[in-house]
Amino acid sequence: MFVDTHAHIDYSLFDDDRTAMLERAWTGGVEFIVTIGIDMESCERAIRLADEHEHIFAAVGLHPTDAVKADDFTFRRLEELAGHPKVVAIGETGLDYHWQDSPRDVQETVFRESIRLACRLDLPIIIHNREADTDVIRVLADEKKTHDLQNLRGIMHCFSGDEKMLTESIDLGFYISFAGNLTYKKSRLPDVAARVPLSKMLIETDAPFLPPVPMRGKRNEPAYVIHTAQKLAEVLDVAVEDIGQLTSKNARAVFGIGVK
Repeated sequence: MFVDTHAHIDYSLFDDDRTAMLERAWTGGVEFIVTIGIDMESCERAIRLADEHEHIFAAVGLHPTDAVKADDFTFRRLEELAGHPKVVAIGETGLDYHWQDSPRDVQETVFRESIRLACRLDLPIIIHNREADTDVIRVLADEKKTHDLQNLRGIMHCFSGDEKMLTESIDLGFYISFAGNLTYKKSRLPDVAARVPLSKMLIETDAPFLPPVPMRGKRNEPAYVIHTAQKLAEVLDVAVEDIGQLTSKNARAVFGIGVK
C-alpha cells in the first residue's frame, strides 16, 4: 500500500468527482493521503476533509507565493488550526523564486516563522523549494543553529534539487519526497533518487499538479502515486511492493500516523 504524502484534494478541480477520486485511490492501494493547505481557506478545507475521512490527514501552512498575505493574525490562526488532532505537519512553506507573487524577503520572513511554529508544536515541516536551493538550506541551517531547534525535521516536497541539495537536506534530518516529475523522460531525478537513503524516501502526487507518465496531460490524483513508486522501483531495481512498504513506513514515521 502507498501513502500520498502531498496532495491538494481540496481544490475545486475535484469538486465534481471527489468521492469517486478517493475511491480510486483506496481501491488502487493508497493507504493514507496528506492534503496540504496553502492559505487560510485551503487549510480549513483540508481539515474538513480530514475530519470526514479516516484515512486523510492535513497539513496547514502558507505557500511562499502567498507570503504577502501574512499578517499578525496568520500565525495565531495557523497555530490554532495545527491543534486539530488530524493536522500532522506545518506547510507547505518555503521559498519560490520562479514566480514573483511575493518578494523574497517577505517569503523568507514567513518561512522562518513557519519553521519556529513547527518546532514549537513539535510537528514536521513541509518545504516548498523552487529555484531557491541555496537559500532554503541557508534559512533552515540558520534557524536550527540560532534557535537551537533540535526537533527540526520534515520533508523536502517534490524534490528537484541536485546531489548537493540532497546531501544538505539529509544532513539536516529531512525526508526526500518524489513526485510525478521523477517519471519524466528528460528528468535527471532518477540519478539523484538512487542516492537517497531508503530510510529517508517518500512519494507523493502533488495532485492536481505534475501528473506522472503515463498520465501526462491529465489532472493528477492520489491513485497515480503508483506510477512514481514504479519508477523508484525501476531505479532501485526492487519490487514496487517493496517501495510501497518502505515509503509507507517512512510516511507513518514522519507524520506519526497509522499503526505505531
